[in-house]
Amino acid sequence: MAQTNQPTTDATRNRLAGTVFLAQSFFSASTIAAFTLSPIIAAELAGSEAAAGFPNTITLVGRALFAYPFGYLMDRIGRRYALSGGYFMAFVGAIISFWAVVQNSYLGFLLGALLIGMSRSAGDQSRFIAAEVYPTKRRARVIGVVVFAGTIGAIFGPLLVPPSTNLMTGFELPGNSGPFIVSAVAMLLATVVTFLFLYPDPGTIARQIDDEESKELAANGSPQAEKRPLGEIFRKPMVILSILSMGLGFFVMTFLMVITPLHMAHHNHTTEGISSVIFWHTFGMFGLSFMTGYLIDRFGQIKIIYGGTFILVASCIVAPLSVTLPVLWLALFLLGLGWNFTFIGGSSLLTDALTASERAQTQGAAEALVSIMSGLASFTVGFAFEQGDYWLVSMIGLGFTLILLAGTYILPRLDPPLPPTQNPAAAD
Repeated sequence: MAQTNQPTTDATRNRLAGTVFLAQSFFSASTIAAFTLSPIIAAELAGSEAAAGFPNTITLVGRALFAYPFGYLMDRIGRRYALSGGYFMAFVGAIISFWAVVQNSYLGFLLGALLIGMSRSAGDQSRFIAAEVYPTKRRARVIGVVVFAGTIGAIFGPLLVPPSTNLMTGFELPGNSGPFIVSAVAMLLATVVTFLFLYPDPGTIARQIDDEESKELAANGSPQAEKRPLGEIFRKPMVILSILSMGLGFFVMTFLMVITPLHMAHHNHTTEGISSVIFWHTFGMFGLSFMTGYLIDRFGQIKIIYGGTFILVASCIVAPLSVTLPVLWLALFLLGLGWNFTFIGGSSLLTDALTASERAQTQGAAEALVSIMSGLASFTVGFAFEQGDYWLVSMIGLGFTLILLAGTYILPRLDPPLPPTQNPAAAD
């Protein structure tokens, strides 16, 4: 193909990363707008508060089921077509969710959530797509920058919820259907941007970089790394820690986040109040991501994961103390920031542990495991909330955070990471 002859220059890399960043900004705004009222909608459609977390559970089931196949598709048809197709599924899912709210169909709402979840496989792995077009030592920063794209969603996603609900009410449609129209428009834009501008294919450039780094290793007399089976990769302590960091961080974040809108509704908070808490939460998740990669370069992945774990502990302690907005703003901001550190730190740790030939499918398998953890959180949080209100939810989150803290202490001592100059998977 003609695009394989494109030179691998910084201008080309920056344009590709910029394309991923812009598409991911639309994707983030779409998913956050759709999520803000989903627990309330689910409880209303199902007639039970225990069902409040089910749509998010279905979303994460879709993400888990499609994560590994998406990694396979990236290798087979290329990053551009796989990512465009993934975003388009979210567009279809948002349209179905809108229809389901209008028709009062709980099953239709779950179907839309499933398709949106399948698209999450694309959105979540886009950080790896952007990173792989750069030399290894620059990838942590690129991952942080792409996650920072979620700031767009943090700002605009929740802010679009009230006017979109008012707009639908003006058309004599259910107000809660409005966010899904916003979501559909944003996902259509993400699809178009990716399809038109993500060329040459990032996978082609990744293979070129891999060839160049392999030649440098051979010139320095270092053995070239061979592609390992997944079973061998997932037995490595640092790979286990990377997945625990992403998975347990996601579990705790999801467990508290999913139920917070319903918790606030019980205490007579308005839609605007709920949106403001989600705003601060998503700002914590994404707003400082551009700094996280630099912090990783300065202090290393392990210290950043430690930092994220302690921030999650603080969030779980603060969250149930009061139902006032300032306390919830702080608790949910810390929840998002703790997730940011554990997620980017774990992502960077996993990337450094893999060679280019192992990357797409291994990262897809890891994303599936992370999705399962987050899905379990969504599935069980409604029952925990019914049994013990927000206090029990927060204490369960604290317990899982302490498990991550123990893993972060133990696993690096079993297999200390090699310095970059000695690690074939992290050679520059």
